[in-house]
Amino acid sequence: MKHATRSTEPPHPATPPAPDASDSGPDGTTHVEVLVIGAGISGVGAGIRLRTAGIHDFMIIEAADTFGGTWRANTYPGCQCDVPSRLYSYSFAPNPDWSHVYADQPEILSYVTGVAERHGLRDRTRFSTRMTDAQWQADQGRWLVRTTGGDYSCRFLIAGAGPWNEPRTPDLPGLEDFEGEVFHSARWNHDLDLTGRRVAVLGTGASAVQFVPEIVDKVARLEVFQRTAQWVLPKPNHAIPAVERRAMRVPRLRAAVAGAEYRAMELLGRGIRDPRRLRAAQALARAHLRRQVRDPGLRAALTPDYTIGCKRILFSNRYYPALTRPHVTVHPTAATRLEGDVLHGADGSRAKADTIVLGTGFHLLDMPLADAVRDDAGRSLADTWKGSPTAYLGTVTAGYPNAFLLLGPGLGTGHSSAFTILESQLSLVIGAIQATRDTPGARVEVRREVQDRYNVELQHALAKTVYNVGGCSSYYLDDNGRNSFSWPWSTDRLRSRVGRFDPRDFTITPATAPHDQEAHA
Repeated sequence: MKHATRSTEPPHPATPPAPDASDSGPDGTTHVEVLVIGAGISGVGAGIRLRTAGIHDFMIIEAADTFGGTWRANTYPGCQCDVPSRLYSYSFAPNPDWSHVYADQPEILSYVTGVAERHGLRDRTRFSTRMTDAQWQADQGRWLVRTTGGDYSCRFLIAGAGPWNEPRTPDLPGLEDFEGEVFHSARWNHDLDLTGRRVAVLGTGASAVQFVPEIVDKVARLEVFQRTAQWVLPKPNHAIPAVERRAMRVPRLRAAVAGAEYRAMELLGRGIRDPRRLRAAQALARAHLRRQVRDPGLRAALTPDYTIGCKRILFSNRYYPALTRPHVTVHPTAATRLEGDVLHGADGSRAKADTIVLGTGFHLLDMPLADAVRDDAGRSLADTWKGSPTAYLGTVTAGYPNAFLLLGPGLGTGHSSAFTILESQLSLVIGAIQATRDTPGARVEVRREVQDRYNVELQHALAKTVYNVGGCSSYYLDDNGRNSFSWPWSTDRLRSRVGRFDPRDFTITPATAPHDQEAHA
């Protein structure tokens, strides 16, 4: 992808060289002020905002060998964004050269990588380095982070690993003994030619809706196991002509178009908060299904029994037609076991396959990161959360000082750009760090009563949204049946509330003060 030659990105301040062996202690530990976990859109954004704020002593560690995060991992055919490209961008790095209204994976990956490179983050990033453990050291006022590339010590820890990076594999009896090919959509096997194969797809979420139309013409048979029908809306996607891309180089015009797209997405958000407003969207989805699927039996199987928006709304113009092909069978049931090369559905249906593609989602609310981040006593975030992730403004958790979680619990929406959420959080994070860093060894921590009061308010608001009252079971609900994923208010409110550091909500404790004597900011 060719990027714009003009940019409104902030200037790149002079940056000291990245830490090397000379910055390591006698035990080989690398010491930095800020350590960022992950080099996806969150980690890249964090690195740039740190530099812009004049905080240069930071490192990013990344388990993979390049930038991109979700957009590096998900390379399945047809992978594409469901948010308009002009909104799915850093506000400080607008790209007028998006080729389509909704960009595909290679273009988004190129964009994120290009922004990281232009801001000099490669020298600040240690690739092929996976965090294995992070523990707060109260006596030192620092985090000790163990990785596959050595130990790090940092004052501030920013976890930007993201919730869409750990594929969920179903507990399907017989799957381990299957002699055919098995892979998750986020670990697509590009070396495998699907031509002439009998392919079974487990799951019909956002990924499957995109890759099924891409593989349907290659395979001999396609068996789609659908646990729950999905609402699918038409996707108003098209190639952006060169004249329009040139026009988007005019900042005011680009802002006006992005603003119109933003307001359109916010209309959907209003419906999420007041499900009565979703009747028109649901009628459009029904008409879309009726127009593209003529067979009444298949149409009935593909018709959800819950309110649109309760689960993630999907967008596609090609998914339904792919399911109507004569060599495709939709099993409106969960797969319960695998015997040899035969999949058995809960409704008694059977399907032979030599290849299984898992479109079964990710560990979103049971994120592995939570098992690795521990407080001074060794208690992990997972232990603290007990199955229900909780954070103040989705960013900080009481008991874990100087630690920040990007795209954390309670911030997911069905209509907002992840970039908007991320940049709001980064304003809060930078504010907290700046309020603390001038006091050597000090810690900043959200007040527990503030966090508790906020989460009561959050759950009360969620109780009225379609996420909770729409009549479905979704990945928004955690192991305890609580919605730990969603933001129940508008994106404007998210920006204003999450996007600022309010010292009244936190305590800042100097390193020399006893743990029970806190100096309020």
